[in-house]
Amino acid sequence: MPPPVQPERQLRYCVLGMTEGRLKRRAWSARCGSAFALFAVLCLPACSRPPAVLHMSTTTSVENSGLLAVIMPSFERATGIDVQVVAVGSGRALAIFESGDADVALTHDPDAEQAIVDRGVTARYRKIMFNDFVIAGPPADPAHVAGSADALTAMRRIAASKAPFASRGDSSGTHAREQRLWKLAVVRPDAKALVETGSGMAATLRVASERGAYVLTDRATFLQLQSTLRLAILDEDDTQYLNTYAIMTRAGLNGSRRENADRLFDWIAGSEGQALIAGYRLKGQPAFSVWPAGAPADHPDALPNGR
Repeated sequence: MPPPVQPERQLRYCVLGMTEGRLKRRAWSARCGSAFALFAVLCLPACSRPPAVLHMSTTTSVENSGLLAVIMPSFERATGIDVQVVAVGSGRALAIFESGDADVALTHDPDAEQAIVDRGVTARYRKIMFNDFVIAGPPADPAHVAGSADALTAMRRIAASKAPFASRGDSSGTHAREQRLWKLAVVRPDAKALVETGSGMAATLRVASERGAYVLTDRATFLQLQSTLRLAILDEDDTQYLNTYAIMTRAGLNGSRRENADRLFDWIAGSEGQALIAGYRLKGQPAFSVWPAGAPADHPDALPNGR
């Protein structure tokens, strides 16, 4: 089956068809006029048909990493579907999804995703990729975070030092993970040291850079902006920093909306989408790892190591 024809290309085909018709016949007969009328009836609906549109809500970390700019054009070329993306924190992305203003969501907050699944909002759910969080901060490292035994020790050292800490404070997946780490560490940063930005990852990193603050960030966004920041990665490689991403479609969709949502879901989770994700690199490093074949992927607490 030939690939779907883009609407603008359909228009081009229609115009070429009429031009060829004129070249073949120098004189218009009644028969030719009837044929042209029939051609116009069949062709013009295709010429004027608007592109299919699919609304997706996702996180600022996915957008800031640059991944969507790499993978979405390939999907749109392959399907003719125009994907319109809203990038916000995971909490807001899931709220937009649940409200019906998006038919697909791509997020990284397993606890919030589980709540959505439990409420019956999702029709399909799948883990598609993962990377990790890191703690970045001023290269001088006044809290001596570098060399911490684990993530919780790093958080305790930040709190004890009363060094500034930049928090997204926006109910995003990153903010949820930060709150979880504070809880597990049984400490909180000093109120005067906490800088809540209420913004996405890129903006929060810039604030941390300007203030000389520590910050929890996904690795991909940090690598994307690293050359513009006065920050260094000071703690990494802990199981508490695992950052998983899932795609889901909304229950109750019908007709073309369900079909388009399923096509994006299958494409990202399939071989072509996964190959593009695996090949996307920042500073020579893979920005994301694709979900391992054979590992459980259909529930929010699934892990890439299969447990």
